Formats: sequence, structure tokens, C-alpha cells
Amino acid sequence: MDTSQNRVTFAAGGLLRRDDGRLCLVHRPRYDDWSLPKGKVESGETLVETAVREVREETRCSVECGRFAGRYQYHVGGDVDTASGPKGVFLWHMRLVDEHPFDPNDEVDARQWVAPADALDVLTYENERGLVRRVLDPSD
Repeated sequence: MDTSQNRVTFAAGGLLRRDDGRLCLVHRPRYDDWSLPKGKVESGETLVETAVREVREETRCSVECGRFAGRYQYHVGGDVDTASGPKGVFLWHMRLVDEHPFDPNDEVDARQWVAPADALDVLTYENERGLVRRVLDPSD
């Protein structure tokens, strides 16, 4: 019996904000979407370690990790690189420490800083918009 479709894939990331309150979003050319920076847990990592690593890798920013922001889950329809099944995403509030020059690559080709209210219009996925609505004051 194949149980791979019952296995949850875990990912983690962050709601990265600058001191002016703007939120960092990334564009992924593979999916042509705008999303919160996040990625899959690597072997031996905790969720917090994954969140910090992925946010640093995708945004090219040094960050300070704060309190847990929330989670959401969705179903992945597998392709050659991705197993199908449920995916759980865990996010932390993060503060920008240092913004390094952005170098587009195959995984993330753009970084954008937006007000939380504008993020609701830019983010591609409702589960991420819902999380932003729940944990950030869109009037910031």
C-alpha cells in the first residue's frame, strides 16, 4: 500500500517586516506567483531553523525571528519534483536586520516590500492572504 499521499510535507517561513511596517513578498517564476518567503524543512532542521534559513535564502536579508505567527495547510498535486499530499506551512514574525542586494535566480526572481493592506492584493494564494489578515494590522 502506498502511504506517500498520507505523509505531510512540512515547510516554514516568515512574515518579514521592515521598521516601516512593510512586508516582504517574493515572486517565484516557476509558479508565476507572489508569496510569503518559505520552504521545505531539510533533514535535521527544526521548523524555526527552516523558517530563518528559507527567509534569508529567498529574500537575501538578515532577519531576527520573533514569535510564531500561524500556520496553514493545503494539498499539493505532485509533479516530478514534488510529492503529492498535504503540506503544512508554519510562519514566524520576523524583523529585517539587514537588506542585502537582491540577485534574482530560478527559485525567486523578485523581492517586493508592500504595506500589509497591499499584500492582500498582491499575494496569489488565499491561505496566505488569510494569515496576513489574521495576524497583521492591514492599516499599518
